[in-house]
Amino acid sequence: MSSFNVAETFLSINGEGTRAGQLAFFIRLAGCNLRCDYCDTKWAETPDAARAHLTETQLYQLVKESGSKNVTVTGGEPMIQPHIGELLSLLCRDPELYVEVETNGSVNLAPYLALPCRPSFTMDYKLSASGMENAMHLQNLPLLTQQDTVKFVCGSMDDLDRAAEVMEEYRLREHTNVYLSPVFGSIAPCDMVEYMKQHNLTDVTLQIQLHKVIWDPNQQGV
Repeated sequence: MSSFNVAETFLSINGEGTRAGQLAFFIRLAGCNLRCDYCDTKWAETPDAARAHLTETQLYQLVKESGSKNVTVTGGEPMIQPHIGELLSLLCRDPELYVEVETNGSVNLAPYLALPCRPSFTMDYKLSASGMENAMHLQNLPLLTQQDTVKFVCGSMDDLDRAAEVMEEYRLREHTNVYLSPVFGSIAPCDMVEYMKQHNLTDVTLQIQLHKVIWDPNQQGV
């Protein structure tokens, strides 16, 4: 049985994604292959950030004990964890659970997207504000479905322009959910709304990170 480097587990609301505002049990795995300029979980980036080594069975038991029907697997970057497929498979086999994976867009998701029983992926497309756009695995974009979400975290109007280009190039709005989210403190959400109006982005969702509104933006475990 495999074990995973776990930075923290907790029950809170989903701060973003299609189930924002709903309670979810979070499994935050340690370690990340990117170093985004605006990262708000830098403390969980390195493998030595792990606070516990738990098996997939132990993590599943924690989920069930929480009583939550939503599970969010996040990081760091969860998809670089060895044997991540075993954890996701166990969670997804439970028909009572809705399983979401937050991933940074740099990892090949094709083997997981093809599975009949799979989680919902919320995949970032890293823009210039992150400093990591060159790391994007572009082959993921055509494979995402209405079960998934592409999230563009924007720090400037130039980022919004680039997000619109990627949406158009990969026709994302036709086959998956598309979200825009501001880099906290870098761009005014009202300016993003004006941009959406001017470019007729009627089927794109603007989302504010709820957990940063409710709690201190730097607080862990929320």
